[in-house]
This record gives sequence, structure tokens and C-alpha cells, in this order.
Amino acid sequence: MPETPKDLTITPRDRRFGRGKPMDRWWLAGDPVATAFYNALSVTFPKGEGFFIDSVRKFRDGAPPVLAAEIAAFTRQEVMHTREHVAFNRRVTDAGYDVSTLEEAVDQRLAFIRSKPPIGSLASTMALEHFTAILAHELLADPRHLAGADPQGAAMWRWHAVEEIEHKGVAYDTWLHATKDWPRFKRWRVKAKVMLLVTRNFMVDRTKGVLELLRQDGLSGPRLWWRTFWFAFVKPGMMRKILAAWLAFFLPGFHPWKHDDRALIAAAETDEAPVALAA
Repeated sequence: MPETPKDLTITPRDRRFGRGKPMDRWWLAGDPVATAFYNALSVTFPKGEGFFIDSVRKFRDGAPPVLAAEIAAFTRQEVMHTREHVAFNRRVTDAGYDVSTLEEAVDQRLAFIRSKPPIGSLASTMALEHFTAILAHELLADPRHLAGADPQGAAMWRWHAVEEIEHKGVAYDTWLHATKDWPRFKRWRVKAKVMLLVTRNFMVDRTKGVLELLRQDGLSGPRLWWRTFWFAFVKPGMMRKILAAWLAFFLPGFHPWKHDDRALIAAAETDEAPVALAA
């Protein structure tokens, strides 16, 4: 079975973005739909990252030393992601958006998952971490996604994407550790069911969030819905482009590091080095 590369280093990068710098309301190339897509996604991260940390750390006892060290590095990365998305979301609200209803939707989803046994939270984290990793891959692989964006906002998203790729195997390896005594088919059945539920909720909740932010821009109606669909699935088509990587999750022998995309990390870090503000 494929596994996390032995020479992988998970490096928390303590960087800060956009402090004291106002951001245009439509910060991504003046496009309200593109802006709403990323704003709605960012709102999920502060509480979502905390959920990921809690879910993984509950199963660190008895983990092999390498995995335990990766969980610690994963935690440090996620803490900084939380901090930077709090700062980014503050810039979103400063631009005039009310994100309270989006935050309430996140709270409701997380409360429901937390009402289940901890293994359910870990399974949800494993699925969502794969989701964020393939989104991160596509974000770095195609510069059109952030073309014309606010420089500090774009730098923050690329920085986050780098670290999502880097730690993409941690939740999955923790899942394998936590379910090592399970029959193989049970492990596959549970992870497949959870991924389907996570995907459904992700698509429904993010769509509602995008449409709510666009409503605050005074934009609605069938033409706007079609424009939103076109952005997500046609051009630049982020959701369409991750489909093959999403489907790979269900294949026998899947592991996030079956596709080693660390070259994207090196390229992104070279491009973004001058942009990030010092810690």
C-alpha cells in the first residue's frame, strides 16, 4: 500500500498576511462570484481547523513516533491557518459583508459531528483533509484561480495550500492507526460513506454561503446562479478539475501520497517568498 514519503518534512511556516491593509470588496479580479467562492470557504476554516486538530489528537496515543511527530507539526500548521483566516475574514467583514449566517452553518455541522463517537470526527477530518488537499493542489497547479487577486490575499491562500498538501497524509495515517483492527471492507465502507456525506454537505453549505454573500452584493436570480455554476465547474472550474482526485479516494489501495505533488510546494514557495509579511 502507498504510504507517506519517508523523507517528508512537515514545516509550520509562521507567516502573516494583510495586516493593516484594506481589501477591496471584490478582491479577486473585481469578480463578485470568485470573491464569494473564496470568502465562503474562508469562513469555514477558523472553527473547522480547530475541529481537525481535536479530532486527530484524540487518537495520537500509541501512534508510531513518526506519526506522533507529524500530528504535532500538523497541529502547529493548523493553528496558524486558523489565525490567518481569522485575519482574512476580518478583512472580508471590513469590506462590508456579514458572515454570521455562514458561521452559524459551520457551528451546526460541527455540533452534529461532535455528537457522534470520536471515530466519526476523525473520519470526517480524514475526508475533509483529502478534500482540502485536492483543492490546494488545483489552486497551486493553475495560476488562473487567483489571477488578479489582492496580493496579500492570494499569498495567504497559496501559503495555506502549500501546507495542506504537505500534511495531507496525517489525518489519513491517523485513521489507519485508529482502525488498524478493523476488517478492510469495514474501513473502506465507513470512509466511503463519510466522504459522500462530507461532499454533499460541503457542496450544499458552500453554495448557500456563496449565494448569501452575493445576495449582500445585490446579486441574485437565474443568471447569477448560472454564472456561479460556470465559475465552479467550467471556467476556471475548480470543482470539475478536482473530480478525478476526489474519485481516487474510493479506489482500493488509496493513500493521499500515492500522488506526490511536493513539486508544487517548491514552486509556490519560490513565487511567494517576497509577498508574505514577516511574522
